[in-house]
Amino acid sequence: MAVAVALVAASAPARAQDVGNGFLFGTPQASFSLRGGMTAPQARGDLFGFVTNRFTLGRGDFRAPLIDADLSFRLAPRVDLDLAAGYSRSNRASEFRHWVDNNNLPIQQTTALARVPLTASLRVYLTPRGRSVGELAWIPARFAPYVGAGGGAMWYRFMQDGDFIDFNTTNVFPDRFTSSGWTKTAQVMAGGDYTLNPRLAVTGDARYHWAKAKLGPDFVGFDGIDLSGFALTLGFTVRL
Repeated sequence: MAVAVALVAASAPARAQDVGNGFLFGTPQASFSLRGGMTAPQARGDLFGFVTNRFTLGRGDFRAPLIDADLSFRLAPRVDLDLAAGYSRSNRASEFRHWVDNNNLPIQQTTALARVPLTASLRVYLTPRGRSVGELAWIPARFAPYVGAGGGAMWYRFMQDGDFIDFNTTNVFPDRFTSSGWTKTAQVMAGGDYTLNPRLAVTGDARYHWAKAKLGPDFVGFDGIDLSGFALTLGFTVRL
């Protein structure tokens, strides 16, 4: 992740002459952030209730590593338009809680949940993120907290792969059940930028997404899938 941020910083033209001793020549008009962390889906609703009751899974098993990228454009001294994309995927092994096969062995499968939110938000800084000195120099604040809100679309895939029971015959059979698609999402965020040098900052970010999607034909009878959840990330921001 640090290498990618360094490449973005290096790709900006003639950065050396744009940076002074503790300041930039000109107010940054954009920034790029790359962060990693964890996401914790709420795992509510009848689908998650079914899989956690029937299989050896808990709601916490759907937590997953997350990578998040933001491209922000300055609209006002304390306001940015933030375009963001993220990716997370959990993959957990499980077995039926109360059933075994004819050899008295566990009936095993894996359950995976992937989520990809694509959002546009307004980010509002609660304190000045820097100050101008004269007509050219801009000095970043040491720390600048922010809040924000927005919305967009979320892609998901829910999959179970392994062995299952036909409760009409008690036969065990291999299969894969999947559902995927797009749905709308809304989000709120809070975080802050801690300046390391005029160009680079460490950014901590917390977000909550609201999303619910319809399920495919492999999961008939369920009232959709709840994709809402928290996300906590930490990474680097390059001022452009």
